[in-house]
This record gives sequence, structure tokens and C-alpha cells, in this order.
Amino acid sequence: MKNRDLLLRKCYRLYMANLAIIPARGGSKRIPKKNIKSFLGTPIIAYSIKAAIQSNLFDEVMVSTDDDEIAKIALEHGAKVPFLRSKANANDYAVLADVIEEVVFQYKENNQIFNNVCCILPTAPFVTPSKITEAYNTLANNNFDSVFPVLEFSFPIQRSLKIENQKAEMVWSEYMNSRSQDLEPRYHDSGQFYWVKVSSFIKEKKLFTANSGALVISELYAQDIDSETDWRLAEIKYKLMLNGQENNL
Repeated sequence: MKNRDLLLRKCYRLYMANLAIIPARGGSKRIPKKNIKSFLGTPIIAYSIKAAIQSNLFDEVMVSTDDDEIAKIALEHGAKVPFLRSKANANDYAVLADVIEEVVFQYKENNQIFNNVCCILPTAPFVTPSKITEAYNTLANNNFDSVFPVLEFSFPIQRSLKIENQKAEMVWSEYMNSRSQDLEPRYHDSGQFYWVKVSSFIKEKKLFTANSGALVISELYAQDIDSETDWRLAEIKYKLMLNGQENNL
């Protein structure tokens, strides 16, 4: 009987609904210690952890890192760090898909299998529980492989220019005389989070497939943070966002 029970436990796989992965390696070049740098008085990674936890969608919220200091701060703010990231996925050339694949595999080795993963970037303070939930519902209701938030380009890209030897030319000259309001909107990735269906991800190894959905968000609720100037702009926009929320109470 004991041998049979032991065998059953070894063969058993615990299926869970959703896993939040916050990828935060320690080797930031442009902004030192970017993933734990203070953003309005709080380590920036804490905003992503808090949004994931408050969404109440996840069986587990974990941080994938190779850095002990990041791991310590992640634990202090309620995330789990069940293992450290491998050196192979902690260099400048590793992509998010590699990190997600490694985490999913590690959990599988620990007899934990998830249906869906949400990869939330550690420098995304504008992410909210409601947006995570809205994107999750879009994933579930439309049977997409993945869903992520996008922004509309602030100016029609159909009228974009290229410059060669200081000479400016239209990229698409057929739109030379088109009015901006007559051109179809185009969008770009906001760089905040990615919901992926694990079964599809294992096959595709991609976050963006031919069957991906998008959640359109306001430009006020997103900001690329690749420089100190970006950082200051993000803090200003975050304060504006908070003021807007307070005024709507």
C-alpha cells in the first residue's frame, strides 16, 4: 500500500490555473539596478508584484532573477522566488520567451503545471489589477494563444519619413496627400505584460503568434523606461494617473 501511494505521488501532477512571472535579472546596463530602483519611494518591481497579487488571478506570483538583492526585495513585497534563474538566461541576449520556458519547465519538475502564464515586466508601474484581469478575460473568452496591452501610435505611421544623407523621403509615398484622420490607426506593444496559454506557448515558443489578441490602453498608462529621462517622465505620468483616479472618486 505504501509503495503504491508513493508511486501515485510521484506520478501526480498538480494542475493550476495561472502563474505570474516577473522577470528581473540583475545586470541592467543603462540604468544600474533598474529593476529595484526607487520609483516614487518604492522599488519599481514592487508595483508589478502588487498588481499581480491584488488581481487575485494567480495561484503563484514569482520573480525570476539571478540576483540575491532582487530576490530579497521580491520576497519582502510578497512574491516567491523558488529558484534562481540560470546563467544562460541571465545574459544580455536572453529573451522573455527563454525565461518563461525555463520557469515553466522548473515548475513542471516540481510537479506544478499551469494552464496560463502572465509575464509582467518589473519596470511597469502603470500595470493595474483591472488591466491584468481584462486581458485575462480577453485571452479566455476568445481562445487566443496570447494577449498583451498595446498603444496607438500618436502620429500615423503611414506618413513616416526616412532620412538618407540628410535627405528626407516618405516611407510610403502613396500616403503623401492623405489626411491624418483618414488613415487607419496602428498600434505598438506597450511593453507591460503578456498573457500566454501554456499549451500554445510550448508549441510556438513565442509571445506573439498568428492567434494573439490585444488590449488597447491609453498613452497615459504606459511609458518606456530606458533612460533617466524616461524614468522622470514615468514618475510624472504616474502622479497624473493617480490624480485622475482621485478626481473620479
